[in-house]
Amino acid sequence: MLAKILSSAVLGIDAYRVEVEVDITSGLPSFSTVGLPEASVKESKERVKSAIANSGYRFPDDRITVNLAPADIKKEGTGFDLPIALGILAAIGIIPQEALSRHLVLGELSLDGRVKPVKGSLPMAISARQWGHPAIIVPHENGLEASVVGDIDVLPVKTLAEVVEFLSGQQAVAPVRADVGALFEKDGGFEVDYAEVRGQEHAKRALEIAAAGGHNLIMIGPPGSGKTMLAKRLPTILPPLTFAEAIETTKVFSVVGMLEKDQALITHRPFRSPHHTISDAGLIGGGHFPRPGEVSLAHHGVLFLDELPEFKKHVLEVLRQPLEDMKVTISRASSALTYPASFMLVAAMNPCPCGYLGDPKHACRCTYPQIHRYRSKISGPLLDRIDLHMEVPAVPYQDLLQDAQAEPSAEIRRRVSRARDLQSQRFARSRIFCNAQMGSRHIRTHCRIDDACRRLLEAAIDRLGLSARAFNRVLKIARTIADLEGAADIGVAHVS
Repeated sequence: MLAKILSSAVLGIDAYRVEVEVDITSGLPSFSTVGLPEASVKESKERVKSAIANSGYRFPDDRITVNLAPADIKKEGTGFDLPIALGILAAIGIIPQEALSRHLVLGELSLDGRVKPVKGSLPMAISARQWGHPAIIVPHENGLEASVVGDIDVLPVKTLAEVVEFLSGQQAVAPVRADVGALFEKDGGFEVDYAEVRGQEHAKRALEIAAAGGHNLIMIGPPGSGKTMLAKRLPTILPPLTFAEAIETTKVFSVVGMLEKDQALITHRPFRSPHHTISDAGLIGGGHFPRPGEVSLAHHGVLFLDELPEFKKHVLEVLRQPLEDMKVTISRASSALTYPASFMLVAAMNPCPCGYLGDPKHACRCTYPQIHRYRSKISGPLLDRIDLHMEVPAVPYQDLLQDAQAEPSAEIRRRVSRARDLQSQRFARSRIFCNAQMGSRHIRTHCRIDDACRRLLEAAIDRLGLSARAFNRVLKIARTIADLEGAADIGVAHVS
């Protein structure tokens, strides 16, 4: 007896369809799984056998063969437990085959028959809608997450017996539906605000420019000057996530299994701050079973690298490619996976190992070789990809005691959002979303300058030895400053 049921698995952050075929024939009792299953998939036979028996159904004492097609892609994860169990029950006549063909099924089984949550239910639901399936059966804990897709019935289930009764027509399962608007409203505001930052007005201005154009930024200053405090408040002035951006970001968190309980959608731009002991695979992604790294978890958000020179040099060097391409490609012998990585890089560092080089209040204890060794950990090509370099001096005592309330994040965010709206209109026919993503062709089109600006740029290039990439960076930042002012053309003040 042969039964077929459709399921899904994740490759990168996108899902592909898996046809689970179950064949039961006479012979010595055995249970074999083919189709390049990994260890967690092979172990499903023990979970499936116990779940079927403990749910009150007979497990066949025959030869059982399970095939996961396409057979040339490695299958991993525990999401095939429920499809395999349903395929076995359909093969022995407990479930009608016609009912199976209308649904895409995923879920892990416990030994007592409960259906446990799986990773990646959101991309699987998106793909199921694209494939034209009318409904998808998911674990109860994954129901809200999968239902944000819309235009497909998401049926949350708690036990194997509940699924069998539903497919047999003995019980109804109500589809769950998510109110996307309510999800955005439910997620409250930020716990931090730029109104709490005393002084550092020039730093807040630089962060506003970086947020308005999506520019990468590095802050250099002594310990305690507020670099981390400023960086952690950057998401409060970034424009709100659009629904499309929220779906893309949530897909990454769903694949990694980092969505919090009852969290259906990521509605705030992510802020990732990995420790400096992180490996290159942890930062970029990869591993024996490839998974997204911190650069992908920061997709449409901020990646903050505090104490930048403390990171291993080879770890920092692998950042160069995703900063340029806004994606990460991990190649293996059998396949290549691509993860999105469109993020703002914000870095912070001290000017020297002791942190007090150039500080008027503290004497630097570092020797020249120590300073050179410290700064050489960050390569020139990486620094050349960071648009804004900013010095953050220690905050004067008078600024710390001032009673006047600083400008709140909400006011800055309004200006940033207006600038981003201008950029959205400007790049409506392109695949870029902010000034920082402009290429040479876009710079020629949207960053035209007059003779006075050209003379200023020529003098700056001669005196400072700017590279061609730095020249383009200056034009992109000037375009952002003009957008913040609502100016149609770039002027000398914007360039300077």
